[in-house]
Amino acid sequence: MTLRQGGPLAGLKVIELSAQGPVPFAATMLADMGADVIRVDRVTGTGPRRDNPATDVFGRSRRSIALDLKDPRAAGIVLDLAEGADALLEGFRPGVVERLGVGPGECMARNPALVYGRMTGWGQEGPYAAMAGHDINYLAPTGALHAIGARGGPPVPPLNLLADYGGGGMFLAFGIVCAVLEARASGRGQVIDAAMADGVAMLTGLFYSLAQQGRWSTERGTNLLDSGAHFYGVYETADGEYISVGAIEPRFYARLVEALGLDPAEAPQHDRTRWESLRKRFAEVFATRTRAEWCETLEGTDVCFAPVLSLTEAPSHPHLAARGTFVDVDGVRQPAPAPRFGRTAAPVPDRAPVPGEHTAEILAELGLDEAAIARLRADGVTA
Repeated sequence: MTLRQGGPLAGLKVIELSAQGPVPFAATMLADMGADVIRVDRVTGTGPRRDNPATDVFGRSRRSIALDLKDPRAAGIVLDLAEGADALLEGFRPGVVERLGVGPGECMARNPALVYGRMTGWGQEGPYAAMAGHDINYLAPTGALHAIGARGGPPVPPLNLLADYGGGGMFLAFGIVCAVLEARASGRGQVIDAAMADGVAMLTGLFYSLAQQGRWSTERGTNLLDSGAHFYGVYETADGEYISVGAIEPRFYARLVEALGLDPAEAPQHDRTRWESLRKRFAEVFATRTRAEWCETLEGTDVCFAPVLSLTEAPSHPHLAARGTFVDVDGVRQPAPAPRFGRTAAPVPDRAPVPGEHTAEILAELGLDEAAIARLRADGVTA
């Protein structure tokens, strides 16, 4: 496999111990920016990653070596990889990598400048540290999940965007870049304890600020940004589709009221006693036209408007299409790397590898000859 060239992280070498959710997302962020990411996959397994790897969007743009980490020889290969790497990412429960012989102590003994990124839901310590969980669980105790939902209804999980990817993978990737920069100056690596619950708590900072200013109620669906305000929300159109408005600033709100044909005197923006009745009035007006008709009326104006599109519709939206926000890789439509750099543009993504696709290539780079590679494969240490 020819390594892609360019990107702001060109020259960065990262080892990714195969995991789900935030770890592959963080590795993709690094790989998208030009890092050489080697994923350590399991020797056996089933599923789309093996049957149709091109559809594994957060597996793109890296190489794969398949190892049975329960075999000490496989652990030795991981240590060899870590010796020449800038960073290693893992997402096991606390204590697992130590039992496998590839924990921070072993890896950093071989490479004192290594940045060892550990991704968990609860963190490496604390009463919940050893407990299993998923995105929704990490949102729950932080206050984030409680704040999301309609008035009078239950909390609504925001897909798995907040904990897995926002509070998890993005913070892990940010931590890796920060620690690598420091290591290049000091010559010393360090362990990153990235917890999804910590990241989500950080993301909720605005709402803790507003609550302590007396500007945010714990009653869902009654606040400025949680569908309480009639000028910030989603409305159904005549064809059963939806549009969004977010006219927070007074000048934008005034234009929205005008576009809806309403009397400004009868639609005071910040009279909270009128928010519920005005939401019903807005809903009545938006229901008189189709989504396409509202696009024709409101696009290009400063009313803070956009249509609500499905995953199949979004890539064809004129603005996203013009910017190339989505790309096709091996016939699979997917988001393009982000953000964009003016001088060191991110390379075009490659499809995700089949687990073990580059095993022989990577082992050869470590100095093993064909006979040694064949023995490891015959013994089931690699695939």
